[in-house]
Amino acid sequence: MTITEKWKTRSLKTRNDVAELLLDMVRPLKPFYSAGHARLKVGNTGAHYGEQPSQMEGFARIIWGLGPLWAGDNRSLPEELQREAGDWLAWCLEGIIHGTDPEHEEYWGRLVDFDQMMVEMAALVTAVSLSPDKLWEPLSASEKENLYNWLNQINQKKVHPNNWRFFRILVNMTFRLLNLPYSEECLKADFDVIEGCYTGEGWYYDGNPYQMDYYIPFAMEFYGLIYANRMEKLEPERCAVLKKRAAQFSEDFVYWFGNDGNELPYGRSLTYRFAHSAFFSAMGFAGVEGVGYGVMKHLVLKNLENWVRRPIFDNAGVLTIGYGYPNLFMSERYNAPGSPYWSFKCFLMLAMDESHPFWQAEEKEFDFSAKKFLEKPHMLVSHTHNQHVLVYPSGQKSHNNMGATPEKYGKFVYSNQFAFSVSRGYELGTGAFDNTLAAAIAGTGRYQMRDTFHRFAVTKDCVTTAYPLMPGVEVVSRIVPCGVWHVRIHQIDTCHPIDLADGGFALRVENKKYTDDVIRRTGDSIALELPWGISKAVNLTEDAAEGTIIDAFPNTNLLYNLTSIPALCRTLEPGTYTLISAFMADSSAEAAEISAQVPKVRALEKGWEVSYLEAGEWQTVELGE
Repeated sequence: MTITEKWKTRSLKTRNDVAELLLDMVRPLKPFYSAGHARLKVGNTGAHYGEQPSQMEGFARIIWGLGPLWAGDNRSLPEELQREAGDWLAWCLEGIIHGTDPEHEEYWGRLVDFDQMMVEMAALVTAVSLSPDKLWEPLSASEKENLYNWLNQINQKKVHPNNWRFFRILVNMTFRLLNLPYSEECLKADFDVIEGCYTGEGWYYDGNPYQMDYYIPFAMEFYGLIYANRMEKLEPERCAVLKKRAAQFSEDFVYWFGNDGNELPYGRSLTYRFAHSAFFSAMGFAGVEGVGYGVMKHLVLKNLENWVRRPIFDNAGVLTIGYGYPNLFMSERYNAPGSPYWSFKCFLMLAMDESHPFWQAEEKEFDFSAKKFLEKPHMLVSHTHNQHVLVYPSGQKSHNNMGATPEKYGKFVYSNQFAFSVSRGYELGTGAFDNTLAAAIAGTGRYQMRDTFHRFAVTKDCVTTAYPLMPGVEVVSRIVPCGVWHVRIHQIDTCHPIDLADGGFALRVENKKYTDDVIRRTGDSIALELPWGISKAVNLTEDAAEGTIIDAFPNTNLLYNLTSIPALCRTLEPGTYTLISAFMADSSAEAAEISAQVPKVRALEKGWEVSYLEAGEWQTVELGE
């Protein structure tokens, strides 16, 4: 029986359930370890840092799950699972001994500046700090010296000025807890960098002030909470600050989830999947109530349940690179075969015994506001019926060498039910331009979406972004959330003829053999209606638009391997235009009714008035020019 089959209908409720799931997930990995157990090779795709660090990464990332398991009280586990946890401890301890022994053939090697293995040190030292009686004391004097010397290399090398500084912080934290020599100079310098990334209200950025994604919860906050738990007696003031920030952050971050546990696909490193909810495990571990133990427990368990029920494992039971299914198209240059096991950060909850308030709490759903303005990450968030989360961001971008970064940060809206797509080419189908404007010089068929911005503004009602769509085409887009719907007002100035496509939400399809009752065209509207959902685009401008169904290239969408995208297409001659449209997608039983409730837009002397139906009442928003 596969992992997915076993857990398809089984719920996660207790610490024992989660421990059993973890062991189910690591059990298939045994055949892929090296003879000395210091390296784990689960695939043959590559990352920019090469093969040996990739195999060391595979070994270390499993420890994010096993370390907390070893640290917790496992006496209530079935005897066979207790034995299995003990076997894994012996197995991995042997790998640590061999990987840090310069005389062993599986030695992990000497570090260079900005070495990938610095990242993986965090899992090792966190596990050691949680269980020194299991991972430090059993070592011989020479083995302890080897482990210390290998880890201490990070104090002599350059480390990126972002979340990487926490790797060195955790190494020196562990040295300090073990009464070993540590670098006070590095600790001070590293915390100075972390403090420099703090922007207020619990939010950090990760070295890049234009980028706030999951690296904030599962890196900046996560590591800070580990530090706060381990160092509270030695540094109570610093740890109190870290906890306070996490509590503040949780009030915003919770809005990236639905109460069904499905989180928002947004930004890079989405292949880490259920690491996205690891922040809630870390909050419980550090004793930070924030949104409440019941809410934290509910979201992290539901999130983990959802993920293991998806086709994210290969036929050998190995976690794959991808998101909703195996997919290299959406990966980054630093995604090696073992990288997805970063998701095991979620299992930090196993470090808490069953008596902990986290496990004793009754699961509770969060009371979401229908619309929430998140100031620091520049987002408006809508929580609609049916646990649908819609996020409207602006002012964010990442380095373009990561992979598909315009798609991961620059679309008009991101949904936890209708994931975004990444481009494979320049035609409309290969580009899969959902929830974005794409333009091509007229007649060329070579489309592109924006990859930067000039300026932006986010208010409680509207997200405004000014950007170059392509050379010679300047756009100001105003996006107005309207419940399930949203309105787009584009002001476009083009100096040459362009073909323009305004894409809607990508909808899962089973084949491309559409019938008349699947595609709905009414005037300037186009909708794709299937039993599991509706995606619709409506032109609200007097100038005509051609409603088009774009058959997206297979495997471009993050959740579904085959999708189609309703879009509004037109050709524009050189000039200035104002184009207004409305888009929606819904997968509930009320989808057909909602799809008929099209928002209304009325031009004012200076600006626009947008009206929409929500909870049976018409709401009105006024926008300036």
